[in-house]
Amino acid sequence: MQSWWMQMTDTATQLELRDSPVPTPGPRQVLVRMRAASLNRGEFLLGHGLHGKAGTWKAIGGEGAGEVSAVGPEVTGFRAGDRVMGRCTGAFSEYAVMEASEAMVIPAPLSWEQGASIPLVFLVAFDMLVLQGRMKTGQWLLINGVSSGVGVASLQLGRVLGARVIGTSGSQRKLDALRPLGLELGLCTRAADFAPAVMEATGGKGVDLAVNTVGGTVFAEDIRCLAFEGRLATVGYVDGVVHADIDLEALHAKRLTLFGVSNKLRTKEQRAAAVPRFVSEVLPHIGAGRIQPQIDQVVDFAQLPAAKTRMEEGAHIGKIVLRMPAGH
Repeated sequence: MQSWWMQMTDTATQLELRDSPVPTPGPRQVLVRMRAASLNRGEFLLGHGLHGKAGTWKAIGGEGAGEVSAVGPEVTGFRAGDRVMGRCTGAFSEYAVMEASEAMVIPAPLSWEQGASIPLVFLVAFDMLVLQGRMKTGQWLLINGVSSGVGVASLQLGRVLGARVIGTSGSQRKLDALRPLGLELGLCTRAADFAPAVMEATGGKGVDLAVNTVGGTVFAEDIRCLAFEGRLATVGYVDGVVHADIDLEALHAKRLTLFGVSNKLRTKEQRAAAVPRFVSEVLPHIGAGRIQPQIDQVVDFAQLPAAKTRMEEGAHIGKIVLRMPAGH
C-alpha cells in the first residue's frame, strides 16, 4: 500500500509517496479503502495535523470517504462493502483505519467526493450551532470567514435550523457566491469594523451566535455584535492572533457565553459522542438535498501540493477534495 506523508520544516514542505503495510483494524475499528479525502486548514499549521515536531514525518489527512474493506473485533453495524465517511488519521492514503464510532454511512445520492467533504466541518458546525450554540429558528448568526469550509457548513446548517445569517469575508466574489446558499447579509471586510453594520441589520439587537474562524483580530468586535445572552464560538485563528481583550462589562451585563470548539484534548469517546445525533438530525437534510456539500474543487491525488497552495492562499470557497488513486 502506498500513502502520502508530509514533512513540515521551518524552511520547506516536502511531499513523499511511501509504501507502508495495509493497516489492521483493531477492536471497534473498520479498515476503509479510501476513495476521496478533504483538506483542512488546521492540518497545515505548525503544531497541528500534518506534522508533530518540525522535521518529523506523519501520516496526513483528517477525514475522508471510501468502502469498508474489513471490520475489527466488536464492530456492529458495518460490513465489508459499505460506503462510509468519517474523521480518521491518515486519510490521504489508499487504506486508513477509522473508529467505527466515527464512521457514517454515506447518503445514497452523494458521491465519494461529497461524502469526504462532510465529516469534519459539519460535525464542527453541529457542535457550534446545536450542541453549544443552542441556535433556534429566527435567531441571528454571524460567521467570520464565511467562505471557509467550516464557515460554509455553518451557513448551510444555520439556514436549515431557521437562522438568519450574516457573514464576513475579504472577497466580495465569495460573498456573492454564497448568497444562493442563504447568506442574508455579506460584509466585505477583513478588519474589525463590522459591528455597526451587524447592529443595524439586527435592529440594534445584535446576533445570538457569532462563529469566529478568523482569530484574535475580530474577537472584541464579535463581543460588540452579541445580543443579550449571546454566544461566541472560537473555532480557529488563521490570523495567528491568539490573544485578545475581553470587555468584562459586556460579558457581565449581557450574560454572554464564550466557548471554544476543538477536538485536540478530547478522548476518542468524547469526539464520537455527537455522531449519533448528527446522523439522526443532520444527515437527513443532506440526503434530501436541503444541504448540499459545497466543494470548491476536486483534484487528483498527485495534485496535493497545488491544492495545499490554493488553501493557504485562501482562494477556495468551501472544501478542496482529493480524489484517491484507483490502486497501485
